[in-house]
Amino acid sequence: MIKTGDPRSLGVPASEARLHFDTERQELGGGPRRRLLMVDDEPAFELSFYCGTCPLLFRRLETAREKLSLESMQERLTGTLDDPDDGGVIDAFGTLLPEGEYLPLLLEVEPRLVIPGSEGDYFSGEQVTTWGIDQFWGLPEYPHTPYYRTFETAVDADAHLYEFVVPMVPPTWNERERVEEYVALMEQGTVPTAVAISTLDVCRPAIDRGDDYFVHWGLTHFLLDGHHKLEAAATAGRPVRLLSLLALNESLAGSEDTARLPALRTQSRTARRIGR
Repeated sequence: MIKTGDPRSLGVPASEARLHFDTERQELGGGPRRRLLMVDDEPAFELSFYCGTCPLLFRRLETAREKLSLESMQERLTGTLDDPDDGGVIDAFGTLLPEGEYLPLLLEVEPRLVIPGSEGDYFSGEQVTTWGIDQFWGLPEYPHTPYYRTFETAVDADAHLYEFVVPMVPPTWNERERVEEYVALMEQGTVPTAVAISTLDVCRPAIDRGDDYFVHWGLTHFLLDGHHKLEAAATAGRPVRLLSLLALNESLAGSEDTARLPALRTQSRTARRIGR
């Protein structure tokens, strides 16, 4: 954690925002309505169910094809942001977001790229230890996207915080030259800044099916700007700063949980051991 701002009202009416949260319309005889992250009025990600007992989820959908970077902020974000309010970055990205209350968090992260189903995948690892595999498919949840793991720590003996950075489009869509340019800058000591809209979902399984029953706190950052920077940092093993705008109204967490988040994010990184 570098710095936390005060919660603030940001955004434009949802009908004017490039990004907003929505709930899928209920079809007659259909299953539960999906909670969605929308980009340009297209469903981009399916998120954790509202029930709070289902597994944590961010699943990329077929219509997720757009990044949301701002050309006017490129030069400012190539360097290090030392304060959430530096250079008008929050207000600039606020024009992309729906009206709501947001908590600015300025973090420094060292991202590790994870491919679903491979070593280090949360969905086939820690999540299965608690919820087991999906009872219908007989498989772990599948996010349909590579993603970055950046941090985890204990909330208490019965809860653990996991942090993820999720690109709007896969790293394979990134321009190789730009990634290499950022790698070179980072090797010279530059720490660039990425920007994300974030949610905190607190998920407690209703039934003990796994080997380790505990509450999962999922802090998920959806990248608005910084796709090339995150890949470069993961490639070079270097840090990058991340300005997170935590959507307080859209998170599956109470006000007491979100109030604890800044302090939790200052703790040492610790992995959870089964049964603790």
